[in-house]
Amino acid sequence: MSSEFHAVIRGRRSDAAEAGRTVPRHASTFVRQPRHVRTWRPLLVARTVAMSLVGVLVLSGTATATAYYGLLSKIDVQDVSGLVIGQADMTPKDPSDPFKDMPVNILVMGTDLRDEANAALAGEADGMRSDTTMLVHISADRRWIEIVSLPRDSMVDLPACNLPDGSMSRPRDYTMFNEAFSIGGGNEQDLTYAAACTITAVHDLTGVNITNHAVVKMNGVIGVVDAIGGVKMCFPEAVIEDRDYGNLNLPAGEHVLTGNEAIGFLRARHGKGMGLEQGSDLTRITRQQAFMNAAMRQILSAQTLADPAKAYGLVEAALSSLSADPTLADPGAMVGLAWSLRNMKTADVVMTELELLPDPKNPTARVVWAPSADEVWERIASDTPPPGHEAPVPTPSASLDPSGGGAVGTTPDAGTGGEAATGGEAATGGGAATGGGAATGTTETVAPAAPAASPSPEVLLEGVCG
Repeated sequence: MSSEFHAVIRGRRSDAAEAGRTVPRHASTFVRQPRHVRTWRPLLVARTVAMSLVGVLVLSGTATATAYYGLLSKIDVQDVSGLVIGQADMTPKDPSDPFKDMPVNILVMGTDLRDEANAALAGEADGMRSDTTMLVHISADRRWIEIVSLPRDSMVDLPACNLPDGSMSRPRDYTMFNEAFSIGGGNEQDLTYAAACTITAVHDLTGVNITNHAVVKMNGVIGVVDAIGGVKMCFPEAVIEDRDYGNLNLPAGEHVLTGNEAIGFLRARHGKGMGLEQGSDLTRITRQQAFMNAAMRQILSAQTLADPAKAYGLVEAALSSLSADPTLADPGAMVGLAWSLRNMKTADVVMTELELLPDPKNPTARVVWAPSADEVWERIASDTPPPGHEAPVPTPSASLDPSGGGAVGTTPDAGTGGEAATGGEAATGGGAATGGGAATGTTETVAPAAPAASPSPEVLLEGVCG
């Protein structure tokens, strides 16, 4: 690989040496300051980080892979095994290749808990609840990724959860979804138990087995965006945040968001432009998805993946902001997952929005899931592709009889004595019977193979540049 990349590696070796480890550090209890989540970045967890890793591995070879083992050791590990209630044991059958031939369901959780760095961005706040939560489904055959957002203001029934003090929470009826994170964390505000309670709730509500999870620092997006030189967006109108809430002011048209601008755009809920007038968490989800779409296009571009220093900085920034389960945090497993996604196209990453209805008891501030949500969960649980991403159905081809007439085919289970056609022979005269008996070599004419289905066109969300 180029000397440029190795210079990048040498410049970071001191960090790896200082860490003094080549495996992820584990945290069975809450000791360090919490790793926070902001779920407007699930692709940076599953798809974006993985594809960036693939690009640099392909370009840089073994030396790069060794460097990434050091980077992946920066992830804090949250082991929720034994804490999640209800779903099947998701321990990998083959620890040496845990993602092989398996669908992957990664739950990415957001939290409004703030440490010093995140309080500087979002202000002080008490308590610990999740913000938007997203489920990232990666198909077993790696043909598509589907991402579904679970709004925090959804009114649901929450199941009982394990608590840090060894007790169990009580089930709660008609409760905001984001309460699960707070309930699980308990008075200790333990992020591992908070994540486990949210996973328990999602499985109970959807029937989807969660194979992996990730928690991301709120301020992690700044480093990711700056590492790739900003994210280009094309705003249909100016986006101006209400001065009582922030200072975001983005002009209409093409604009490259810096890290600080990106986090302001992702957090904004009040103002003018792109739905800010509604002050709704649901319109914010739409803006967040547009940002993720734009960020993914930027990351998968040659300008990022073909630039070793930029790609390395991207992965370093992303991984430094993560807490994850042991499998997702394992270097070998992450490299394997990344490699399996190497042929994924941006058009095959599908953003699915649940159909929501106003909550009858609080229609202006809360929502409930429409019955059609069950179809989404059943599709994900069965690893069925979303509409427009079905695999092309192969059509049998046939060759024509050079003597003129029908198609040459093979009739299975051919018999004798006029009971069936003699397999493999061409039908003469377009399949005429011979001697008043069974047709000799008669086969059903097969139409020429239909052309393969065209790939699904990429849908550009409002704000994403074409």
